[in-house]
Amino acid sequence: MLLLAVFAFVGALWAADPFVGTWKLNVAKSKAANPSLMPKSEVQKSEGLDNSLKTVFDGVDIDGKPYYMTWSAKYDGKDFPNTGDPDADTIALREIDATTFEFVLKKAGKEVMVGRDTVSKDGKTRTMTVKGINPTQGFGGTFVYDKQ
Repeated sequence: MLLLAVFAFVGALWAADPFVGTWKLNVAKSKAANPSLMPKSEVQKSEGLDNSLKTVFDGVDIDGKPYYMTWSAKYDGKDFPNTGDPDADTIALREIDATTFEFVLKKAGKEVMVGRDTVSKDGKTRTMTVKGINPTQGFGGTFVYDKQ
């Protein structure tokens, strides 16, 4: 019985979503296409729920104003609600492999941003690359997060 319990625990760890956890934006290693859109700080807390990811963003923008966004989405490419973001009201995730997913953000059904999120092999760093569909909005860049 004990051996089965150990195998079950190890199996659960092996299958765990590497995006789950608390991640802090490393501003020094990140680069925004429009520097006025780089947050002063941001913490993302993610939890895995039945082949889906729930993420809460808690940050402070360049002007010192706090912001809070959240979404829960499956890795199935379908749109799910994205709340608290004035620029996007849905998000869709698509798993690429065990450590990478792509995402599409939409506003009123129209794509506004696409990106890719990858966890390093050691599980300590996430790198999110983002590209805005409308270049005049200035969305885009590479954002690095350290696991807390």
